[in-house]
Amino acid sequence: MTHAFSRRSFLAALAAGTAGPALAKAPLTSLHPVARGEDLRLRTLRTPDEIIAAARLDGRIGFAVADVSTGKLLEAHDPDIGMPPASVAKALTASYALETLGPGHHFVTRLVATGGIVDGAVQGDLVLVGGGDPTLDTDKLSTLAQQLKDAGIREVRGRFAVWGGSLPFTPVIDDEQPDQVGYNPAVSGIALNYNRVHFEWRRQGSDYAISMDARSEAYRPEVVMARMVVVDRNGPLYTYRDAGQRDDWTVAKWALGKGGARWLPVRKPELYAGQVFQTFAGAQGIRLKAPVVLDAAPEGGTEIGQLQSAPLRIILRDMLKWSTNLTAEMVGLAASRERLGEVASLKASAEEMNGWAKQALGLRSVAFEDHSGLGDDSRISAADMMRAMLAVRERLGLKPLLKSFPMRDDQRRIVADHPLAVHAKTGTLNFVSGLSGFVDLPDGTELAFAIFAANTAERDKLSREERERPPGASEWNGRAKRLQEALIERWGVLYAA
Repeated sequence: MTHAFSRRSFLAALAAGTAGPALAKAPLTSLHPVARGEDLRLRTLRTPDEIIAAARLDGRIGFAVADVSTGKLLEAHDPDIGMPPASVAKALTASYALETLGPGHHFVTRLVATGGIVDGAVQGDLVLVGGGDPTLDTDKLSTLAQQLKDAGIREVRGRFAVWGGSLPFTPVIDDEQPDQVGYNPAVSGIALNYNRVHFEWRRQGSDYAISMDARSEAYRPEVVMARMVVVDRNGPLYTYRDAGQRDDWTVAKWALGKGGARWLPVRKPELYAGQVFQTFAGAQGIRLKAPVVLDAAPEGGTEIGQLQSAPLRIILRDMLKWSTNLTAEMVGLAASRERLGEVASLKASAEEMNGWAKQALGLRSVAFEDHSGLGDDSRISAADMMRAMLAVRERLGLKPLLKSFPMRDDQRRIVADHPLAVHAKTGTLNFVSGLSGFVDLPDGTELAFAIFAANTAERDKLSREERERPPGASEWNGRAKRLQEALIERWGVLYAA
């Protein structure tokens, strides 16, 4: 059980004595330092072995913590074992993108007319050109349609087309996830609403009224590229089928109740964005044909509108806060494309990032298969993740982009005035939990750390359908978080100067 304590008792413990010198190597056994004055806080401090035993996690646990000012390793447990990082991987992806693209980089979505424009009529095609912006949303497409009208366009005589080939297409981030989870959409050079479509249902007599739309704060444009059918069956809960020009879904009737809503993944990003833009153009009085998907970027043409993303630094800050998988994959792919000129696949991009991490940051065992940490086969050791945090803190300014990690008491209530300030990236999969970042102690000492826990044997037992809400996973991950907090509290007392 995590030992919670107040700001007053924590500071009193620090004032009573010192915890001893920093260690150049990880201790082989747990430490029981006794400061001058027989400080009770230090003498009763739980060892790492006691904290690990109390967590009852089974599987493997690895951690490493270092002093930022010296880089010296202070304490570790199985630090060199490769562990699944889950979304902690996004911290490395953010660093990769910052170094390659720069914090001020913008992604640009363009509207291009081919064949010339005569008296407000586009003589050729109108093309929506994706520029790899992971934050494109329905409201922004409405703005782009307004730009089309403001440019004086009244008619398009050719096709309305969409190109998303600036990044390689992949239908899912991880093919071992359930079909219906919104955090596992297709990846392309164009994305709308994180490539999720909103599915809503309401009971009407013995049946259901269903909508599939691209809703935002201001709009709810319906789409036909995603269709849902309610089926009277015992299972599975959802099914998906690629119907060529459409994502075909079914859902088991028994699970719907009186009504509800959820986001489903989009597998056809170009058609999704195209249909929404077509709707907004129509609202401006500009009739477009049904969108078609281009295999190659349009050559030449006249740009008649564009949307520019926020600076990359802001995109990454939000990605680290909300842990959006699609953002991680798109910015990682964009960075690899910048380095290589072209990138063949998501896996090839991850391999390029692995090489960068080894060369630029001195990592030894990083082996990611994607940029988000969603895939089961990604691995990194706690020592390597800690080294990465040390390397990128000043070099790339990552720390201010990391989310504040709240410390909690034994009743899981947030301690608002906790004396330790933690900024870190969390990572959670079923029976996998990670945390890596920085701890600021009240005396000014700063620590960099990484903590990983994984019961891969239990995770491997799950079927694809069970992975959305498997029994026991929530409780396991809760115990993993308490382990993380207990270790951080230990370090806060033990390593204050």
